[in-house]
Amino acid sequence: MVSLWNRRRARLAANWLASRTTRAKVPVERLQLDDVSPELTVYLGQAAYLQLSLYEAMGRAGSSAPTMSGRLVTGVLATTALDRHRAIVAEITRSHHDPAELMEPHREAIDAFLHRTAGADWFESILTGYVTAGILNDLFASLARSLPADVRGRLKNVFDAREEPAVVEELTADIAREPLVASRLAMWGRRLVGDTLLVGRSALASHAREDEERLEPVFTELIAAHTRRMDALGLTA
Repeated sequence: MVSLWNRRRARLAANWLASRTTRAKVPVERLQLDDVSPELTVYLGQAAYLQLSLYEAMGRAGSSAPTMSGRLVTGVLATTALDRHRAIVAEITRSHHDPAELMEPHREAIDAFLHRTAGADWFESILTGYVTAGILNDLFASLARSLPADVRGRLKNVFDAREEPAVVEELTADIAREPLVASRLAMWGRRLVGDTLLVGRSALASHAREDEERLEPVFTELIAAHTRRMDALGLTA
């Protein structure tokens, strides 16, 4: 199982590097998920547990922030994830399902993912919140386009990027004060993207009716958005 996991992560990394080298020659295809129809209960359970777990992870990270402003920004990440979780739970309740029951099947995989990406210190932890939440929020926002119209309307703004400007401002200032942090965070970001795309692929596989090759544009766009996030920090993706 470990060998299979490593091979899958290596393949994703290779695809990512290939996309980096060919981006100047081949326009990035826009994200197309119209053929992906999420199963509503699976979608809501995955999204709700992911946001709850991100909230808990950022809450734990806050106590190790090196500055008060860093602690405040960690709180922004935590409370934003909690707001998203509550909005999704409200949708689950509205559909007459038990939130705990819908989240339970996703607990083991998401817990393992967040354990692997916890980070050695506050800098790595906050980058985890920025990178993993960014990629997965993009994915769930795109999947939401194929939800029933009423659900789609209520979740329209749940997965926006409202917390990102505060994170960028804080981390950019931290990197300016401690330049050696930059190279370490760039390496950490490259590790995060492979693990996060595996979680995204797993989530998508729960819903997709298309083969993997036809869904590659989805991941091309997710990687492009990740690169833009890293660029905003002045880090190499």
